Amino acid sequence: MHLSEITHPNQLHGLSVRQLEQVALEIREKHLQTVAASGGHLAPGLGVVELTLALYQTLDLDRDKIVWDVGHQAYPHKLITGRYNRFHTLRQKDGIAGYLNRKESKFDHFGAGHASTSISAALGMAIARDLKGEHFKCVAVIGDGALTGGMALEAIDHAGHLPKTNLLVVLNDNEMSISANVGAIPRYLNKLRVSAPIQFLSDNIEEQLKNIPFVGETISPELARVKEGMKRLAVPKVGAVFEELGFTYIGPVDGHNLAELISTFEGAHKHPGPVMVHVVTKKGKGYEIAELDQEGYHAQNPFNLATGKSAPATKPKPPTYSKVFADTLITLAKHNPKIVAITAAMGTGTGLDKFQTKFPDRYLDVGIAEQHAITCAAGLATEGMRPVAAIYSTFLQRAFDQIVHDAAIQQLPIFLCLDRAGIVGADGPTHQGMYDIAYLRCIPNMVLMAPKDEGELQRMVVTGINYTAGPIAMRYPRGNGYGVPLMEEGWEELPIGKAEILRQGDDVLMIAYGSMVHPTLQAAQLLNEHGISATVINARFAKPLDTELFAPLARKIGKVVTVEEGCLMGGFGSAIAESLMDLNVVVPIKRIGVPDILVEHATPDESLASLGLTSDKIADTVRNAFFSEKPVAVSV
Repeated sequence: MHLSEITHPNQLHGLSVRQLEQVALEIREKHLQTVAASGGHLAPGLGVVELTLALYQTLDLDRDKIVWDVGHQAYPHKLITGRYNRFHTLRQKDGIAGYLNRKESKFDHFGAGHASTSISAALGMAIARDLKGEHFKCVAVIGDGALTGGMALEAIDHAGHLPKTNLLVVLNDNEMSISANVGAIPRYLNKLRVSAPIQFLSDNIEEQLKNIPFVGETISPELARVKEGMKRLAVPKVGAVFEELGFTYIGPVDGHNLAELISTFEGAHKHPGPVMVHVVTKKGKGYEIAELDQEGYHAQNPFNLATGKSAPATKPKPPTYSKVFADTLITLAKHNPKIVAITAAMGTGTGLDKFQTKFPDRYLDVGIAEQHAITCAAGLATEGMRPVAAIYSTFLQRAFDQIVHDAAIQQLPIFLCLDRAGIVGADGPTHQGMYDIAYLRCIPNMVLMAPKDEGELQRMVVTGINYTAGPIAMRYPRGNGYGVPLMEEGWEELPIGKAEILRQGDDVLMIAYGSMVHPTLQAAQLLNEHGISATVINARFAKPLDTELFAPLARKIGKVVTVEEGCLMGGFGSAIAESLMDLNVVVPIKRIGVPDILVEHATPDESLASLGLTSDKIADTVRNAFFSEKPVAVSV
C-alpha cells in the first residue's frame, strides 16, 4: 500500500513490518519535499514516523483518542489521516495548519501549539470516558522537553492517583526541545537510555519467582513485596519515580524499530491503569543534514533538499529585532555584572544563545517553564540583580499569575522582553502575539513600552535595565527591522511614559504603538495626497500614557485614530479611549487593530493586509471613518 492511498489510519491494520517501513519512507519523502518547498517544522516530525505508524496500527482511530503534545511533531499523523492530497498547502493561507486543529480533521482530537498539555487533555478524555461508561483507549504523546513544563508533571501526579483509569502516555525522548533539553529530568532520562529495558527486568523477576516450586502461579503478598523491592533495584531512578507515582513504566524502546514498537504498544494496552512507554527517537531521522543539526533544522524556511541550505537573500536585510535586542543586552552586561538573562527553552529564538556564549554564568535556560522563569526572576530581583526574561508573547500568557503575584504586587524590578509580539505568520492562532498589551496593562505597577524600530529598541533595553520601581515590559515583533542607524553603545534611556510627535497636521490625530508607527507614518503621507493632514504620535508607552501630550491635541484636532498590532479589546486603543473619557475629552475615536477573532495561519503580510494593518488600508480606514461623504460608524 502506498502512502497516497491511505485516507484513514485504520488502513494500517494488518500491514506487515516491511510494508510499514515502505510507508515510513514515503512519509519522510513527502515531509521533506513539502517543508523544503514551503517551510515548516522539519526535524520533529521526521523523528516520530515509526512511532506514529506502530502506535496507530494498535489503535482503532474511529474510537480511540490520541493527543499529540505541541502538534508540530504530528506531520506524519496528518499524512495518514486524509490530508495527503492537501499537504502541499501546509502552513499557507487557507491550507493545512502547522499544528493540530479540531476543525481540520476528526482525527485531531485536541489542538495545541504550546507544550506540556497532552497528558492533562488525554486524562480528561479518559475520565469522561469512564463517567459515561464507554470503552476506548486514550493516548498522549509527549516529548521529553515538554516534561520540563510543570503542567505535565501535575497531570502525571493526578493520573497516578487514578489507578483504575486506563491511560497510555508515550514519552518521545529525543533529548531535544527546540534546543538541547536542560534540567534534572532530561539528565535522568539520559541515564535510562543506557539502561536495560525496565519491563523485561520486571517481568523476568516475576517469572523467576513463579518457577520456585512452593510459589507457583500465585505470588503471596510477602513475595510480591520482595518482587517490588528487586524491581526497584533494577529500575533506574526515573523509571522508579514514574512507578512510585502510580504508572506502569515500560522502556526505553527503540523508536525506529517498528516490530519492537508494535509489540510494546500491544503489551502496553493490556496493562490496567496509567502506563508510560518510554520511546527513544532521533530528531530529524532519515535526513542526515537535520540529524547533524537538530536545533537548526527544528523548523526551516524553504530550502534546497540536496544541500540543506536556504536560497541566499537577494540583498542584505536589516538585523532582526531579536538580534538587536541580544547584542544590546550583551553590551550592557559587559558593564553591569548584575544583568542576568533568562529564557524558557528559547535561547536561539530570542537571541540569548549569544548571551550564553559571552556570559554562561549569567544565562538561565529554565526549560519549558515560563511560570518558574518569572518567579525565579522575581527572586533574583530581591537580591539586587537585574533579571531580563526574554519570552515569546504567546508563551508569557502562561505566567500571568506569576507576573501579578510575584512581581507586580511586590513591585520587583524584572524586565520582560516579549519577542514575537503581534502577527507571527504561519504558526497560526496558537502563536500569534495578540494579547500581551491587554493582559499586561491591567496589572498595577506595570510599565509597558514598544519601540517603533530597532534603533528605539536599543534605548528601551537601557530603559528596562535601569527601571527599578517595579516590573517593566517591552514588546517587539518577529522579523527584521527597518534598517535605521544603530549605535554600538552609549544609548540614553527614555523618560517613562513620554511619547513623541513625528508629524504635524490639523485634520486628524493618529496615535500609533510599536510596530505600527512606521505604517501609520506612511498612511499619513497617503492621506496628505488626498488633502488630509495628520499629526502622528509615537506613543512609545501603553502604560503610563502621555496624556499631557495627546489630550490637548485630541481636543484641538477633534478626530483621533489609534493603531496597534494587537487585540482591540482591552488593548492600546482602549487605553487611549479610556484616558480621554476620564479627562472629559469627548471626540470621535477610530481604533485600528485586531478585532475579536482568531488570526489563522498565513504569511505576516497576508495577515496584516486582511486585518487592515498596512499603510494603504490604514489610510483607507481613516478616510472612510472621518472624511468620506457618508462617514461610517466609528468605535469609541
